[in-house]
Amino acid sequence: MNAALKLVTKYTYGDYCNWSEDERWELIDGEAYAMSAPSRLHQEILLELAFQMRSYFQKKICEVYVAPFDVRLPKRNEKDEQVDTVVQPDISVICDENKLDDKGCRGAPDWVIEILSPSNSFRDLDVKRKLYEQHGVKEYWIINPEENQLMVYLFYYQDKSNQPLIHSLKQPVQVSLFPDLFIDWEFLNPKKI
Repeated sequence: MNAALKLVTKYTYGDYCNWSEDERWELIDGEAYAMSAPSRLHQEILLELAFQMRSYFQKKICEVYVAPFDVRLPKRNEKDEQVDTVVQPDISVICDENKLDDKGCRGAPDWVIEILSPSNSFRDLDVKRKLYEQHGVKEYWIINPEENQLMVYLFYYQDKSNQPLIHSLKQPVQVSLFPDLFIDWEFLNPKKI
C-alpha cells in the first residue's frame, strides 16, 4: 500500500482500534493516512536518538516512546472512541504521567521528533506541525536526513513566529526544553547523508 493513502470517510479512534495491526495508520481530523515502512537510514537515526534520549531520561520523570506509539489528540473532553486524531510520532517525550495509559498517550507530548521520508514530508512539515502546535506540543523537531538538516519549532514561547531554528546534522544540538541534553549527530556517517 502506498504511503499517505488518504481515504474519504471520516474515522475515529473507535474505528482505528478495530483495524488490522499489520498496517500502520494515522488519523488527522478523521482522515486516515496509511504509513509506509521506514527506510534503513530512518531507522538508524530513530534508534540512535532513542538510545541517547533514553540514557538522558533514565532517572527523570519524562518518558521516551518510539513509533509505533499512539498519541491521541482530543479536541475537547470527548471519549477515546470519539477522538478523530491519532498520530504516531517517530519519537515522543511525555513528562506528565497522567497522559499515559495502556493505549499510549492522550494529549500532547512535551517534545515530538519526526524523521522525514519522501512519502511523509508534507504531512510532517505542514499538517502535523500545525496539529502539534494547536494541541500544545512544546518543542517539535523535524529531521531531514536528505538535506542533513534539523528544524526546531519552539511552540512554548509566547512570541510564536512559526519560524524554525535550523541546525546542521554535523554539530551537537541542545534541546531547549532540557538544556543539559545535547543530541550528538556523530553517528551519522557522511556516506549516509
